[in-house]
Amino acid sequence: MSFFKKIFSSEKKETLNKGLEKTKSSFFTKLSKAVAGKSKVDDEVLDDLEEVLVSSDVGVKTTIKIIDRIEDRVAKDKYLGTDELNKILREEIAGLLSETNVGEGVDYEIPKTKPYVLMVVGVNGVGKTTTIGKLAYQFKKKGLKVVLGAADTFRAAAIDQLQVWADRVDVPIVKQSMGSDPASVAFDALQSGVTQDADVIIIDTAGRLHNKVNLMNELSKVKRVMQKVIGDAPHDVLLVLDGSTGQNAFEQAKQFTAATEVTSLAVTKLDGTAKGGVVIGISDQFQIPVKYIGVGEGIEDLQVFNKYEFVDSFFK
Repeated sequence: MSFFKKIFSSEKKETLNKGLEKTKSSFFTKLSKAVAGKSKVDDEVLDDLEEVLVSSDVGVKTTIKIIDRIEDRVAKDKYLGTDELNKILREEIAGLLSETNVGEGVDYEIPKTKPYVLMVVGVNGVGKTTTIGKLAYQFKKKGLKVVLGAADTFRAAAIDQLQVWADRVDVPIVKQSMGSDPASVAFDALQSGVTQDADVIIIDTAGRLHNKVNLMNELSKVKRVMQKVIGDAPHDVLLVLDGSTGQNAFEQAKQFTAATEVTSLAVTKLDGTAKGGVVIGISDQFQIPVKYIGVGEGIEDLQVFNKYEFVDSFFK
């Protein structure tokens, strides 16, 4: 089967194309300069291409993998023209992503043994609360009953912002006052979710990126307390990353994956940045499923990440 599958609706694909416009424009401007006046893919072109990929926030390790793949093709084909470079890059990036389990374009499947508990982590400012609100909207749109838990109790603004989303989407929220024990809020949220026969419970957590030991202890405590209500909770730990921060998103992913067991990723704010290449690097390096990408401010613009469509839009 072809790597490129038609999965998105035309409307969602159009939104994805538009969301990646800045990344695409920046990348191909750099690529055009790198091959200007050259007809053959040689060592100099590959060196320039490496610089283009790294400066596009694909990441050093992933860039080296892509360059190695193209070098192998150059060695086999003897002569590759620079006019073929776009096609080659598309194929090799697609091939790289096809070898991972990330971005299969599959949304959450809520099991019959509900409620499904989703714990959301990430530093302040990455779009964590907005992502939770948009997820709640998507779940509710499918006819699922959702309960939110405001366990980021270190900032009153975080509780207030989640309340705004709960009101907007019209779903119940469990909260306490600022400074309350986050684990206590999570406990209450799960109890409330069970009582209300909820399908999904989404728990917000503190967005402070302090040292790994404190972060690990805090998140571990929240997990332990939740498991007193639902033995195997949480069923997913979703790390939200701000794609517009480029390499800083890599660093945040390293910190959080070292501190807790992250099981999926959401990369936000791709529409306002030229750093969308970070999705390729994060997908490759962390081998954690990229579940969602944010490609706009609209409530529908948090999309299930599909690597086939992403590469197609990037090179279209």
